[in-house]
Amino acid sequence: MSLVKCSHCQLEFDEKVMIQEEENPSLYFCCNGCQGVYHILQDDGLSSFYDKIGKNTLAKPLALGDDSSTFDTESFHKRYIKKTAEGFSRVDLIIEGIHCAACIWLNEKILDETDGIVEANINFTNNKAKIIWDEEVITLSQIIDKIRSIGYNAYPYEKTDTDKKSIKNNRDYFLRMSVAIFASMNIMMIGVAKYTGFFTGMSESMTQMVHFAEWLFATPVLFYSGWIFFRGAYFGLRNKIINMDFLVITGASLTYIYSLYVLFGGVGNSYFDSVAMILTFVLVGKYLEVLGKKSAIDTMDKIKSYIPLEATVIENDGKKVVSLDAIQIGDIIEVKNGEKASVDGEVISGESAFDESSISGESLPIGKKLGSKILSGTINVDKVIRYKATKDYANSTLNNIVELLEDALNSKPKIEEMTNNLSKYFSITILLLSFITFISWYIMGLSFEKSLIITISVIVIACPCALALATPIASLVGISWLGREGILFKEAKFIETFAKATTVIFDKTGTLTYGKLTVISSEIHLSNDELSLLYSLVDSSTHPISKAIKLFLLEKYSNLHHINLENIEQIPAIGVSALFEDKKLFGGKLDDSELYTSYHFQINGETLASFFLEDTIRDDAKETIQYLQKNGIETIICSGDNQQVVKKMADTLGIKKYHFSMNPQQKADIVSNQREEGKIVVMVGDGINDSLALSRADISIAMGNGADIALAVSDIVILNDTLGGIVKSFYISKRTFSFIKQNLSISLIYNLITLPLAIFGYVIPLIAALSMSLSSLLVVGNSMRIKQKQIKIDGER
Repeated sequence: MSLVKCSHCQLEFDEKVMIQEEENPSLYFCCNGCQGVYHILQDDGLSSFYDKIGKNTLAKPLALGDDSSTFDTESFHKRYIKKTAEGFSRVDLIIEGIHCAACIWLNEKILDETDGIVEANINFTNNKAKIIWDEEVITLSQIIDKIRSIGYNAYPYEKTDTDKKSIKNNRDYFLRMSVAIFASMNIMMIGVAKYTGFFTGMSESMTQMVHFAEWLFATPVLFYSGWIFFRGAYFGLRNKIINMDFLVITGASLTYIYSLYVLFGGVGNSYFDSVAMILTFVLVGKYLEVLGKKSAIDTMDKIKSYIPLEATVIENDGKKVVSLDAIQIGDIIEVKNGEKASVDGEVISGESAFDESSISGESLPIGKKLGSKILSGTINVDKVIRYKATKDYANSTLNNIVELLEDALNSKPKIEEMTNNLSKYFSITILLLSFITFISWYIMGLSFEKSLIITISVIVIACPCALALATPIASLVGISWLGREGILFKEAKFIETFAKATTVIFDKTGTLTYGKLTVISSEIHLSNDELSLLYSLVDSSTHPISKAIKLFLLEKYSNLHHINLENIEQIPAIGVSALFEDKKLFGGKLDDSELYTSYHFQINGETLASFFLEDTIRDDAKETIQYLQKNGIETIICSGDNQQVVKKMADTLGIKKYHFSMNPQQKADIVSNQREEGKIVVMVGDGINDSLALSRADISIAMGNGADIALAVSDIVILNDTLGGIVKSFYISKRTFSFIKQNLSISLIYNLITLPLAIFGYVIPLIAALSMSLSSLLVVGNSMRIKQKQIKIDGER
């Protein structure tokens, strides 16, 4: 039998069972894992690694999991991969093996530095990664291999599978923590005898027995319970990163090695109790962080609970129960009393009332009749109805809310990115500082034992856990609170921007007003067929004026019918035009000097009907404006309506600055000009004509009943369609951002106080581990305080 060495791990095996490379026959590998790691090191220019290990052998690498090529199959793409507006690919993955903020930072850093990956964000609450990449540069299987190469694994995000694996991972973590607690409790009892013996006298043989007993309990804590820290530190070092895991395990390992020296005859005292306590305190602290995160994401779980599992579809006068994914646009869905609507749609049969509190926060049921809109996730509380699906499940309201919340939790404020970078350099600085501390004390005549113990205290006490937690925990709580109030921030970074806002620009119709215009007078000179032409023209637009006239016509005339018009064109800030046979139709405004909002209908240039409308200012509009102005926020109106109407509105609300007769481009220019002046601008709108201005603002807000394009380009969506949501957004953003700054102050003050104490020898490793864990828990506990109080509609306490 001929034995050959594996080119990576250097272990010897029978040549017959080895993998020999065809391109380079001198290379042999005992498994695919060794072969993969070998080529990763070669590709990354780290081949000198093999010179450094010399004749030593290595442990087998972590298994890379299933064949990653399955991630490139057509079936996988259809099920899990979406296309972004820019044409890139997006997938949601669960990263397995993550146990702290440092792990998330490591994975994001490696992915961000990979060619072809456009964006990589990992959700701090559930380890769900949103990855966007260019398929022309890199394949998904290559991304998976990259993740596996640094010691983690990834699999597609599915709710049921994710829950099972999350439970499994949490159980494993809990077991490791339980072992650490059990061992530490026993070491504490042994410690009573140990420290009593120091004062009352203890024979050398008895002291050795005590040291041996402590070693017996400390060893599983270090190598079993502490394995997650060894693993995190190893992969951090492989990628040239000094992380929190490295600091924790360095402190514990140095203490353990020195205590072994004492156990086997060295002079001094063993510190096996400190080894166990360091790791136990950190593990317990991390477990409490998990509980804190779970509390913060209860809002997400509650929203997801409104998603039904199936729906009743009417087919050929029969009924069929189908899954949500099987529902198609145009399907007829039946909803009985107590059932939830599965997708969005429009009532075609029956009348009922729906509880929409899950979407808008409205406590009273909303009546539904023929033509009424049904929102997914709302509950039928009255009679049976049937409605036609206008959206599939993937694009339904409730699913979009869930995705927006998850994306918001994935994203990170600028201040968090800054603290993540600070944590990286902070860890390196602490290592250098601890080394200098050891050398300084040793040179000044302190014993090796005491110099080492002081050094370990410095390393452990300065772990940047609190610094890494300062922003994500507070952001998570803030986003969850906003979601509970019916306000969706598409990205967490908008909390910081909103808190610093200086100017709010409002659209008028549908934003400061209810957008439910009523016709107060009219002049109509139309035949029955011409009335149907007018009806068809206003029916082609979603503008509140067109909706009001459509409702007016339906209430006044019973013989209207829909006519198919051609070349329908929305004229920004003016109206709508279309063609029917040889007739050119126009509906919109003609004169800007009228006191009321007007709409004129023309056929071939002749005005045959005129309507004068009035809107109602929202009940909470004045309170909202007063709140903003009281807090030093400048308020501006930008409207396409005429001067008289806009001025009347501005005077009523106490807004000094207003712009009228604005087209979409002019609105956008106002926003741009404000930003060029150094102001942080929030734009609030609801219609298609607001979409350009919304896209130019630092923060854009769409009211919940707005046009789809306005909702798409906005950064924040107010689901309950009230201006009070703006007040809540400002209050919660400011409060959350202030707590982020508090958390950062806590972590920095903690280090400013405790580091000098550790350096000057006033802190033992045990106390260092306890204080480090307490600093993290203090940050988590402080973040939980964000949502302790409720907000009144006027934003006051």
